[in-house]
This record gives sequence, structure tokens and C-alpha cells, in this order.
Amino acid sequence: MSDIAAIRRLLEVLVLIALFVTAYFAKDLLLPILLGFLLALTLSPVNRALEKLGVPPPLGAVLLIGAAGLVIFVLVGLSAGTVASWADEIPSMGNEIRRKLQGWAQTVENVRSATEEVEKITTENGAGGNAEEVVMKQPGLLDNAMNTGAKIGGTIAVALVLALFLLASGDLFYLKLVQSFQTFTGKKRALKAVYDVERRVSRYLLTITMINAGLGVSVGLYLFALGLPVPYVWGLAAFLLNFLPYIGGVIGAVLVGAYAIATFDSVGYAILAPLGYQILTGLEGQFITPYLVGRRLELNTVAVFLTVVFWGWLWGIAGALVAVPFLVVFKVICENVTALNMIGHFLDKSEPDVSLPATEDAAAEKPSIG
Repeated sequence: MSDIAAIRRLLEVLVLIALFVTAYFAKDLLLPILLGFLLALTLSPVNRALEKLGVPPPLGAVLLIGAAGLVIFVLVGLSAGTVASWADEIPSMGNEIRRKLQGWAQTVENVRSATEEVEKITTENGAGGNAEEVVMKQPGLLDNAMNTGAKIGGTIAVALVLALFLLASGDLFYLKLVQSFQTFTGKKRALKAVYDVERRVSRYLLTITMINAGLGVSVGLYLFALGLPVPYVWGLAAFLLNFLPYIGGVIGAVLVGAYAIATFDSVGYAILAPLGYQILTGLEGQFITPYLVGRRLELNTVAVFLTVVFWGWLWGIAGALVAVPFLVVFKVICENVTALNMIGHFLDKSEPDVSLPATEDAAAEKPSIG
């Protein structure tokens, strides 16, 4: 029996590894599907509320997905031209930042020159000075941007269409899941678990999305008050980067700081931009999100960090952005499946219960005789 158990555990590990390998190579297929399900979960309570008002689920799905698509189209339309112009201005921005930070830039330049000299000496010694350098022509920046934009556009389009079908179907998938169970108790438990997962996950995703949208508006208004050009682009960046826990705010502050230094004449005044950005993200992360989300859906900090690192390694920036929503879905599922309760408890942020059972407490407190 022990050999059978060992073989079973080995097979489980192999299946898990195979799933991760498949996820790595099937990113372009799985990412829009995952985004579609997350979007459908986020909008499902809104669609159900519209149904109570007399709007059929298919019509409600069309209205919600149409509104989401329109918002995305408007935001991309407002930002695309600015971001494209920045691509041509990056060298001049770099020179401007280097000029204003002359002392620090000189130190970095010395380190870079020393590194290049060491690499040159190493290459000459290793190849005897006769090696020929082969330079591969890389695609231009515009080509890379167009390819990336086309890929992102395709992913968003597939996710929106999938979310539309899921919302329009109403409770069809829930009913099919319940029908797969044989006993009435199993059907009842499955239906309760499914609705609990939908309610808690949709509440979390919708709340986080609204919080991030509020943060984006606050950042945009703050940068507008400072006089930074195109503040709405940075507000959109703050909205997206805030889905990336811990490091999203740092990345946004660094980018805003670099752009502010290149834009404003005074470095001291430019520092106000990233400083305000960090203050706003700090207030959101320490007070607003914990208060609105609630402790029941708060996650273990270590688990969140490891999940972001893993999915960032697996799928890049897109994986890091969807890591936390995916972790929330997995946590809620674990809490509703008895066999996975231990994993759900590990992912929770609540303090562990280290108290002894009542029988052990009584035995420990019972005085010894003789």
C-alpha cells in the first residue's frame, strides 16, 4: 500500500509539472480565457441586478461588455498617440535626465565604461583577437510596438467575447455543474459552493477595480495640479499597475519621477510627482483597500509575493497582473472544497490558531498525583 501511495504522489507531482509546462507554452491561448472568466465573474452581480430590473441576461451582457469595450477603446485612443510619441522622444528624455542628474550620471557612466573595457579585454584574450562579431539585425521599435499592440488587442477582444457569452448564458454553467452530482446533498453543496465563489470573487474583483480606478483618477488629478503633461496617461498607468501588488506602485513612481525630471526645470519640484504618487498608493494599500475589501478576503503576504513572482516568471507582465485575482479565486475555491481547506487556511492572512484542543488543555492542566 505504501508503494501505491508513493506512486500516486509521484503522479500528482508529474501532473502538476505538466500543467505548469502547458501553461507556459499555451500562454497566448490561456491568458484571454482567464481574463474572460475574471471579467465575467466581476460583472456577474451587475448583470444579475439588471435581470431583477427586467433586463434579460443576454441584453444585459451586451450592454455591460459594450460599455467595457467602449471604455477600453476610449482609454487606448487617448493614450496611444502619446505613448507612440514618447517612443521617439526616449533618447532626448534620457539625455535631459542625464544632464539634470549630472553627478549621478557620471558615476553610472564610469561604471559602464569600466564594464565595457573588461568585456573587451576578455573577448580579445579568449578569441585571440581574431574573432568576428556577428550582429543580428533586430526589429525596429515601431515594428515591436505594432506587434505587441496587435497581440494585446487580440487578447482583449477574445476576453470580451468570452465574457459576453458567459454573462449571456446566465446560470447555465451552474446548472450543468450541479447536474453532474448524483446525490441531492452533493447537488446542494455544489450549488452553494459555486454561488459563494461567484459572490466573494466578484465582490473582490469589482471592489479592487473600483479602488484602482479611484487611485488612477487621484493620481491623474494630482499630476494635473503639478502641471505634468498628459496626466490622464499616468492615471491609466496607475490604475493598471496597482493590480500588481507591492512593486506596481514602485514602478509607477519611478516612471513618473523620470518623466517629471525630464519635463520640469527644477529637479526638486519634479520629485513632488513620484512623492505624491507614493503617498497616494500608500494610503490606498494601507487603509482604503483593507477597509473596503475586508479581512475575510485578505491574503497571506508571502503567498501573494510568491504568486506574483511565479506568474510573472511564467507569463511576464500579464501573468503578474492576473496573479492576485487568480489567487483569490483559488483561495475561495479551497475554502469551499473540504479536501483543500488546509491550503485555503494557509493563504489566509488571519492569525493561526495555536491553542490546544480542550482534552489536551484539560490533560495539561490536570495536576499529577503522587
